[in-house]
Amino acid sequence: MINSNYSAQVSPGIRLLSEDQKGDIHSATLELLRRTGVDVLVPEVRDLLKKAGCWMDGERVRIPPHLIEWAIRTAPNRVVLCDQEGNPAMELEGRKGYYGTGSDTPFVIDAYTGERRQAVLQDIVNVAKLIDALEHLDFLMCMGIASDVTEQLSDLYHFREMLHNTTKPIIYTAWSRGNLEDIVEMAEVVAGGAEALRRSPFMALYSEPISPLTHAQESCEKLLFLAEKGLPVVYTPGIMVGATAPVTIAGALVQANAEQLSGLLITQLIREGAPMIGAGGILFMDMSQGLISYAAPEFMLGNTAFAEMCHFYGIPIFAFSGCSDSKTFDQQAAAEGAIWMMITALGGGNLIHDVGYIESGITASYQQIVAMDEVAGLVKRFLNGIEISAETIALDVIDQVGPGGHFLEHAHTYQHFRKNWVPDLFDRASREQWESEGQLSMGDRVAARVQEIFETHQPKPLEDNIAKALDQIIQKAEKRVK
Repeated sequence: MINSNYSAQVSPGIRLLSEDQKGDIHSATLELLRRTGVDVLVPEVRDLLKKAGCWMDGERVRIPPHLIEWAIRTAPNRVVLCDQEGNPAMELEGRKGYYGTGSDTPFVIDAYTGERRQAVLQDIVNVAKLIDALEHLDFLMCMGIASDVTEQLSDLYHFREMLHNTTKPIIYTAWSRGNLEDIVEMAEVVAGGAEALRRSPFMALYSEPISPLTHAQESCEKLLFLAEKGLPVVYTPGIMVGATAPVTIAGALVQANAEQLSGLLITQLIREGAPMIGAGGILFMDMSQGLISYAAPEFMLGNTAFAEMCHFYGIPIFAFSGCSDSKTFDQQAAAEGAIWMMITALGGGNLIHDVGYIESGITASYQQIVAMDEVAGLVKRFLNGIEISAETIALDVIDQVGPGGHFLEHAHTYQHFRKNWVPDLFDRASREQWESEGQLSMGDRVAARVQEIFETHQPKPLEDNIAKALDQIIQKAEKRVK
């Protein structure tokens, strides 16, 4: 007998580490921070750590285990990012996953010529319009580094164009503490003030320690500013396995975890409850090429394990997806990107970035972004799992149709078939229909979709007074750097 009042739906997932192994990684991390410690290059932050009970030796800070345990308990395990109108858009907690682009590639693949070239400010506009238009990508990072604006202020120009061309949440970078202050001022203008932005943040800074085991001056200064403001920061290691960390995944994982947790401690000492998003990059170096491989299985393993450690601590997770080592959007890029999308989702990543990266993370591909939006739709449907209830088991329906019948005209079919995922770009047509429509490949369809969005999509415009205020902030910064 089926319980008619019961419905169950379980999201699938994967697990790499046992509970004992997570305990071993945690213990090794605590010992590394106690024995070796980290270098902290800002006196103000060292003073906070000293007052808390850390052991000091110049810039070297060794951390008692109980302080790390305290920071884990104090840090929020849920960070909510809103859209620019203040509506909750991403709940970064548990195994909820949201997809977006990466940041700061020097090169892009031109959407019309197919040539690799330096990124310009129009590329920041273009990628923002793509993200604004695409259904399954949830947040924006700028992708390119604009080469046609003042170099020291390109991050400000990026942020302005992102504000102009999408209302979705933004993960941004800042070249300096001064630029960060300008960016936050711009965000406060859009949000309607500092308190409004603190209550409903639509943006989070991406920043890193320096591996191995160093919290650099600029990183610490940014943490100080944002923690005092109560604004979220993504503070994640970007270690290179075999170069800036041990070549073994387990050793690299312990070092990355130590960098993350010591950063978490710093944020909590500045302001208890300061929102921080962790995990990040355990990047695999291909020793035969001397390059980072963005699609190596070791990269995927390391980052999946790092995500598991963040679940262990209750820290929201910055994860990788949708990227490739290919030099263009081709079969390799599609295959590697899709594998990443599913693995990261099954591993429970929250803020899943770098969709659209190719060429080891130095080039942005518009076609890869659009193709991975399609994959994200498929993956999100898969993660919804299977609803098990009296309605979906459909015993009465099967009995009504009986042996030899069909379900095409049954009301149950009409009530439920639209819940199935339907692709926009993947081809399911008959060969005859495909041939009659021009025998287009996936690459053809993606390229056409990219150009269509560029040429027709109109993001919601900023109010004139807000746009003018953003321009004035940049003009003030231009005078500062001259």
